[in-house]
Amino acid sequence: MITFTKTSNTAELKQILALQQQNLPKQLTKEEKKTQGFVTVEHDLEILAKMHDLHPHIIAKDNDNVVGYALSMSTSFKNEIPVLIPMFNEIDKLDIHPDFIVMGQVCVDKAYRGKGIFRGLYNTMATTFSGQFTSIITEINANNTRSLKAHETIGFSDLCTYKTGQQLWKVVVMNI
Repeated sequence: MITFTKTSNTAELKQILALQQQNLPKQLTKEEKKTQGFVTVEHDLEILAKMHDLHPHIIAKDNDNVVGYALSMSTSFKNEIPVLIPMFNEIDKLDIHPDFIVMGQVCVDKAYRGKGIFRGLYNTMATTFSGQFTSIITEINANNTRSLKAHETIGFSDLCTYKTGQQLWKVVVMNI
């Protein structure tokens, strides 16, 4: 049975990192990236733990195994992960209410996809943070069509698009 909860220990953070490693572009074929999606940022245990200490991450578990996650990231981390700095710079240019949390990355284990876990992670995140924040913001690599469609399906809308180097990014928002 799948349960949705917040991270509570280092073992769960390590499972997040293991799942992340399996879904980085360097681990996937071109076809897998196209059909299954991918994650971009490679975190380490130290930064994941710091993020957790401020706002625990949202996870889906099958018994004791983490099978999906949505990372909770405060804007106070805007300069901590170099690949995300351009996203925060773009958000800073917008005239939006600063009362949002960033979903730093979402991933569902391949064996558990298509079972509502993606939606469950975001529903849990929205419920968890609705008293503190008015929206969730994240960015998606424009080549990650599976992720773009999944986010649109559950209610995210475009906030802005920007380019870094050769990569196009979509910043999306969902009110909670």
